[in-house]
Amino acid sequence: MTEDEFRPGEDFARAMDEQDPLREFRHQFLFPKSKDGGDCLYLCGHSLGLQPKTAAPYIEEELKEWARLGVEGHFHAKHPWMPYHRLLREQTAELVGAKPAEVVVMNSLTVNLHLMMVSFYRPTSARNKIVIESGAFPSDRYAVKSQIRFHGFDPETALIELQPRSGEACLREPDIEGFIESRAQEIALLMLAGVNYSTGQVFDMERIARAGRQRGCVVGLTWRTRPETCR
Repeated sequence: MTEDEFRPGEDFARAMDEQDPLREFRHQFLFPKSKDGGDCLYLCGHSLGLQPKTAAPYIEEELKEWARLGVEGHFHAKHPWMPYHRLLREQTAELVGAKPAEVVVMNSLTVNLHLMMVSFYRPTSARNKIVIESGAFPSDRYAVKSQIRFHGFDPETALIELQPRSGEACLREPDIEGFIESRAQEIALLMLAGVNYSTGQVFDMERIARAGRQRGCVVGLTWRTRPETCR
């Protein structure tokens, strides 16, 4: 959908919902209740999503295996715990459009960000900036600032947060591309979320990654419900 096709208002939202091929998945989740007892309109899917109705039974199954087997559950549970990273490899690869050999499920998002930046953030005196979007998830921002300090630079000068145009809430992709083109020689790492935490804006990650790589920038893309990828 283009910006010109969007219309504010509930009628437009309901019309779009009617056309959504995934709308029936709504019934597979538990919704918090509003003050009048009805289901809430839940708009935090890019942060903490709704609980699937199957979550409690699955967790209960693992708790029973823990009670029954203790540490042996790592190898002898119905779904052994030790090789979970291999059990989830095929689904995760399909989710992010990668080959199974290219993905692994591990740690928390923030830990993975640190591990990736240790490998991919290689600042120099001339090229030490990390670029993120304004309103990035707080723990992402903290991780970036700590990596900058670890390498001996000052976040006040080495961290750049892209701001929308005056009076607008979302960044425009041409503005991001223009910034990369004008400041590429300073940028050591361009790290944007697939979906902005504050606004819910979905970024064209392929377009941004291409713009960064064409100008020699390392590009890190995070997705809070998916594993991170660096290109």
